[in-house]
Amino acid sequence: MFKYLADLITNNILRLEEGSKLSESLNFFIYDTIKILFLIIVVVFVISFIKTYFSERKIRTTLSKGKFGIANLVASMFGAVTPFCSCSSIPLFIGFLKAGIPTGVAFSFLITSPLVNEVVFVLMGGTFGWKIAIIYVVTGMLLGVVAGLILGKLKLDDQIIINNNNGKREEEYLPKTMKGKLEYSWKEGLKTFKKMFWYVVLGMVAGATIHGYVPADFFEKMLNGLGFFAVPIAVLIGVPIYAGCSTVVPIIYAVTLNGVPLGTALAFMMSVAGLSLPEALIIKRVLKMKLLLIFFGIVALGIIIIGYLFNFLMK
Repeated sequence: MFKYLADLITNNILRLEEGSKLSESLNFFIYDTIKILFLIIVVVFVISFIKTYFSERKIRTTLSKGKFGIANLVASMFGAVTPFCSCSSIPLFIGFLKAGIPTGVAFSFLITSPLVNEVVFVLMGGTFGWKIAIIYVVTGMLLGVVAGLILGKLKLDDQIIINNNNGKREEEYLPKTMKGKLEYSWKEGLKTFKKMFWYVVLGMVAGATIHGYVPADFFEKMLNGLGFFAVPIAVLIGVPIYAGCSTVVPIIYAVTLNGVPLGTALAFMMSVAGLSLPEALIIKRVLKMKLLLIFFGIVALGIIIIGYLFNFLMK
């Protein structure tokens, strides 16, 4: 439906030349903006409705009383089976925070979701072999678990701009009747939609510009011949770009065929998928700058380590 609307506007209404840079950028912008805004209001509505059956105290207690890292592993596994890009994962991340789920657990989902899913696994297995695909999935989920644990231990809840009152979450009154539950859920979804709207638009403008106007071989040329520093540089290069892993897998396969080490190419792909500039612009609405920078720094470090690991294993 979203793709149909994007094609209808760019090709039929605006009559832009199909395949042109402007057409590709605008189509990308319309498709992803509509999709993400739709996901925000629907996902927050659904999670808010479910939340009316569980008090925040009960949710926090349930996910916090398990053994060390179990809740993070569950969140990471859930992220691995949700085929979302980084920006599309944010509505669920917000919903988790609104439900009172521990910060580190919510981050485990946010980190893993754009990096690992069944589509990426199949594409990785078909292009690089199943051994590499399995290692990639395991390391991607491990990154989500470990980074989530670290972020949780840092006790930075005061850096979250959701249900926040001087750094303390207030226990909400939850409606009891079905009508009240539906009204509450709709209001929560609409409120989040309004807060996030311009951040989503700004993030998608950045992503669409890069998508349409940066040459396909630009990053391939930059990654070749950088030696030991290729992995961290690949991560830095990937940050401004916005794309899902499933979109990037064919590109990194072509890059590795041209001599770029697999770990360097994977670091670039994971950076593109998990640390995109559009994601930062959108998530800035619910995270203060300190937590945003710590989040990006920890994930970037994890991706760099994974990149070096793959380069070592593939020697």
